[in-house]
Amino acid sequence: MKVLLVNGSPNKNGCTHMALSIVGESLEKQGIETDMFWIGNQPLTGCLGCGYCGKTGKCRYDDTVNTFLAMAKDYDGFVFGAPVHFASAAASMTAFMDRAFFTDHCANLHLFELKPGAVVVSARRAGTTAALDQLNKYLLYAQMPVISSRYWNMVHGKTPDQVLEDKEGVQIMRILGKNMAWMLKNIEAGKSAGVVPPESEERISTNYIR
Repeated sequence: MKVLLVNGSPNKNGCTHMALSIVGESLEKQGIETDMFWIGNQPLTGCLGCGYCGKTGKCRYDDTVNTFLAMAKDYDGFVFGAPVHFASAAASMTAFMDRAFFTDHCANLHLFELKPGAVVVSARRAGTTAALDQLNKYLLYAQMPVISSRYWNMVHGKTPDQVLEDKEGVQIMRILGKNMAWMLKNIEAGKSAGVVPPESEERISTNYIR
């Protein structure tokens, strides 16, 4: 079983990376393989809603979004991390998530459906709960079991070293890794016991103005 840790910070080795690394170390101790994927620090445009992905199975803009989507099928779970910018996830991560999840939806890729997912955020001081709420909505839309910890999945600090001083935050990341490993093992045990996934239904979209 493998989990992909997605670093949505423009700073490759910053606080978000540190938080994800703690989650990853916890997962590895439970026998779950992990890889780190950095979305990069080049400009990422937002979704145009152009429908190109529905015809081709990938986004019109061939950048790290398509790289990620090509990898996603090989992973059993995901942890998405982002820094807080003005009480929401960094703009590049928002664009990344919009396009990745919209492509998955429009192209009927089902890359995330019924795969455990979690989000973590890092901030110097505040705005974490708003950013968590924002990012969790992607997982809910994609029918992903959302993994929790003992508290909200956040760390505080201006530098990676300061993140390590946030003892509660470090524990939250560690428990998050344990909880995700437990969920993955339960899913695997269910498959071995013959438990089948719920039957998929065609999506119903209700438009309020006709």
